[in-house]
Amino acid sequence: MKKTAVCIISGGMDSALSAKIAQKEEYEIIALHFNYGQRTQNKELECFRKIAENVEASEVYEIDLPFFEQIGASALTDKSIEVPTGGLEDGVPVTYVPFRNGIFLSIAASVAEKHAAEALFIGVVEEDSSGYPDCREQYIEQMEKAINLGTKDETNLTIKMPLVAMKKSEIVQKSLEMKVPLKHTWSCYKSEEKACGVCDSCRLRLRGFSQAGVKDPIDYQ
Repeated sequence: MKKTAVCIISGGMDSALSAKIAQKEEYEIIALHFNYGQRTQNKELECFRKIAENVEASEVYEIDLPFFEQIGASALTDKSIEVPTGGLEDGVPVTYVPFRNGIFLSIAASVAEKHAAEALFIGVVEEDSSGYPDCREQYIEQMEKAINLGTKDETNLTIKMPLVAMKKSEIVQKSLEMKVPLKHTWSCYKSEEKACGVCDSCRLRLRGFSQAGVKDPIDYQ
């Protein structure tokens, strides 16, 4: 009997590689994506669909979470808050969406329990990330314990975060090795046509490609 994994796929490079690793580990993949009112929602959804196809997902879930816009408090979901373009700063950036990964993991656990999945893959990156508290390894480990406490006895879910200790340059190199379709990934916080190149996420991505010594295949303004 084939083992099953739910893969949270944003449409970005990290989650695309995470899902590719799940495929290489011979999991049957259930691809899960969230539309939460983010500025680049349409582009991320388009990329998600291409990534899900690339990893031969057996099931695809596209879940709408409109309440994130109502909550606001993040430059990604509240248009009145400007996306910072001045470079990476210390502390939790204004692009952090309050408890987003906690909510994503909770819904993913529900999907995983439905399908009797053994694993849940999430592409969080701690060391070289934007300083989001919900990307920390210790936090994800605690979520795994809470999920297994709050589900059926026969549910035993492992949350896998294969990228958590990697640098962006290593993610680029690994993605190239594993033939992740990087041209169908999106990292920009601001734009859906051409990536802005100056938001935190674009800066991290471009630095990763530069350090890896390769050109990013997507278009920039």
